[in-house]
Amino acid sequence: MTQEEHRLAVLGAGTMGVGIATLAIGYGVPVVLIDIDADRRAEAPDKVRQQLRMAQFMGGLRRDAQAGPLTVTDSLDAVAEATVVVESITERPEWKAKLVAEVSTVLPAGTPVLTNTSGIPVDELAGAALRPEDVLGAHFMNPPYLIRAIEVVRGPRTAQASLDTALDLLTRLEREPVVVGDGPGFVINRVLQRMINEASRIVQDGIANPAAVDALFTGCLGHRTGPLATGDLIGLDNVVDSLQVLLDRTGDEGYRPSELLIDKVRAGDLGRKTGRGFHDYQGAQR
Repeated sequence: MTQEEHRLAVLGAGTMGVGIATLAIGYGVPVVLIDIDADRRAEAPDKVRQQLRMAQFMGGLRRDAQAGPLTVTDSLDAVAEATVVVESITERPEWKAKLVAEVSTVLPAGTPVLTNTSGIPVDELAGAALRPEDVLGAHFMNPPYLIRAIEVVRGPRTAQASLDTALDLLTRLEREPVVVGDGPGFVINRVLQRMINEASRIVQDGIANPAAVDALFTGCLGHRTGPLATGDLIGLDNVVDSLQVLLDRTGDEGYRPSELLIDKVRAGDLGRKTGRGFHDYQGAQR
């Protein structure tokens, strides 16, 4: 199957949905981007074009590549011709399960449905689908056109054929899929979300300020960004949602969101996307 033969449907035109769409059309793959929010639909084409230029400028995508076509719609029926579907809506288990259930009734058997969940067990969402064997996880990092590695989660009921089709598309998009098993948080967020939470507790307890915490991780451990700057990039609302998923499914109190995280979300200080989180991004490129 070639890039031209692949057709991707992305459910959700938020930050990650737009980023995934940008990645795919940057490699010539036709994309249908679906969202029920009229404002998001109206903004999506410009956002994709802007990110495509940025990705090419930063070397994440080839400048001479022919971009694939982008269709933006609110109709779930538009997924029917897709060879792969990526669900990328808000990290709410009930919303994701409902959407996975709905989309599975439109797709022909054997079409992989990749949930871009950051922590909900894949088999939990697969249980809502008409065909659980077609559901697997693909945890893209932000921005997906610059970060090549992807955590691919094979659920206990995921069929080999669905996994193979998904891996074929990801490889043709020049990504580096790493297949792992299922479970709350998988690998990355099982570790990362707890680290962000503990870092926020350190700030909450007055042991260090956010700049000092992140400087230690970048300067001493060689991390590209510290845990609090990473949380700002993810979005602190998404961090709290992910921590709650992990807490509910593991019972481990280490995942209970810190009071400081909750306060920041309530105040609307969600990180880069709002201009302020643990760090201040006012006036910076977001």
